[in-house]
Amino acid sequence: MTLAAALDALATVGSTAGLDRAAVRDEGARLAAAVAESVPGAATGWLEAVGAPDATFGAFFAAASSARRWRSAPTDLLTGLVGTPHAEPYAAALADVVSAACDLGPAPIDVIARASSTAAVQRAAVHGPVPAAPTELPSAFDLPRVDLSAFDLSSLALPPQPGAGEPGLVPVHGGVPAGTTFVPGEPEEKPAKTLEELLAELDALVGLNRVKAEIRQQTQLLRVERLRTEAGLTAPTLTRHLVFLGNPGTGKTTVARLVAGIYRALGLLSKGHLVEVDRSELVAGYLGQTAVKTSEVVATALGGVLFVDEAYGLAEDQYGAEAVNTLVKDMEDHRDDLVVIVAGYPGPMATFLATNPGLESRFSTTVEFDDYTDIELREIFARAAAKADFEPTPECLARFEELASLQIRDEGFGNGRYARNVLDQAITRHAWRLRDVEQPTVDQLRLILPEDLVPAADDPVPGEPSTSEPESTDEPSPSEPSTSEPESTDEPESTDGPERVVGPDEHEHIEESA
Repeated sequence: MTLAAALDALATVGSTAGLDRAAVRDEGARLAAAVAESVPGAATGWLEAVGAPDATFGAFFAAASSARRWRSAPTDLLTGLVGTPHAEPYAAALADVVSAACDLGPAPIDVIARASSTAAVQRAAVHGPVPAAPTELPSAFDLPRVDLSAFDLSSLALPPQPGAGEPGLVPVHGGVPAGTTFVPGEPEEKPAKTLEELLAELDALVGLNRVKAEIRQQTQLLRVERLRTEAGLTAPTLTRHLVFLGNPGTGKTTVARLVAGIYRALGLLSKGHLVEVDRSELVAGYLGQTAVKTSEVVATALGGVLFVDEAYGLAEDQYGAEAVNTLVKDMEDHRDDLVVIVAGYPGPMATFLATNPGLESRFSTTVEFDDYTDIELREIFARAAAKADFEPTPECLARFEELASLQIRDEGFGNGRYARNVLDQAITRHAWRLRDVEQPTVDQLRLILPEDLVPAADDPVPGEPSTSEPESTDEPSPSEPSTSEPESTDEPESTDGPERVVGPDEHEHIEESA
């Protein structure tokens, strides 16, 4: 069902219950926006569905901002229907709107999980007051609050959002005037975190005890150097650039972002932002162009940290060497407002640092990231599940720890990525397990069981027939001779398709674990 059709159905159910049809559509549209705000490309489809294709995306984001509370509580109109025969069909229609909202684009797994929880909350409200849900964890896609004054809210009949000076609603019924330009207010700059807050975040990371000790020691060293300089004392010139050694998924990018903030808190950097790149973003297609490309990247990192992941890739050829030479020069030219962190596997990184005489002298501090233990992976799995509003049972966590203990810890092991991949697969199996449950409870929608961690016998297998009956074959009749060996041939054995190519791990940018 499309979102437009779902909104029409909701309006019909609401009219039957004696509600204003326009108000019902408005509530449903805002709920859909709140569910789909993290879905890529959802704004365009939403504007089409609500009959305002010429409006700007600001209307979509404002609607989403006004209705986020309904992801963990029943909508206003549904609350008014509780106790009447109309509550159940209205809640079911809201659930259809939520489902249609997920189809506005390629919904990430956390959006699907949140949508399932939202639909369950609306359905559960039919049977009485819903217990207060815990405060929803902020999504990595949550947008800053928009300036709702840019929209005409005078035609809205619904009560204002609690705590808001203006009604937190967007007049999607009747449409937004074509050509409306969304002009957000000046974004409020978030106050910079203090050194104590950043170090507390560092300590809160799972594991990484050696990394935490090294970063704290480096922080104290740089703090004292700054104090000596302010006091007029001679201070040694310390190298602030770092080498991060470790396998994938051990939290290198996360720690690099914290280092950027710590250096800013110490007054060593003016901005404290992180720019993450790899070889492809530093090297150009022709000699001579690489130097320009590298310098442009460095310019974007001034005032913060340039994080070069898999830096050993720059030691492969003359193009990489040109990038390294340019990087060394730029590090010297901007030594007062630039920190460079290079990261990668221990062995190849030693080769990389030896490619240029200036590299080793500028990277005197090395931080080693150990692989996570089974217990630490279990904690990462549990935290990731909680962030997606799932709850693994104690038996599920014990089973996960057992599976983690069987993994070979070589350079191909994903560490934190392994834990998140297992969670993604578990969420998929969890959804498949509930395929025959018409109206699952909130607990059923949240609980991950041990059987969700491993493939089940009835799991669908891509590319295989859904029936258990064997495919028919042209077997020889009893009168025909049969042989257990194929005829010999000089031709190579044919295959039904091209050879499978296994690609490298994907490069992650949210919940970083490079």
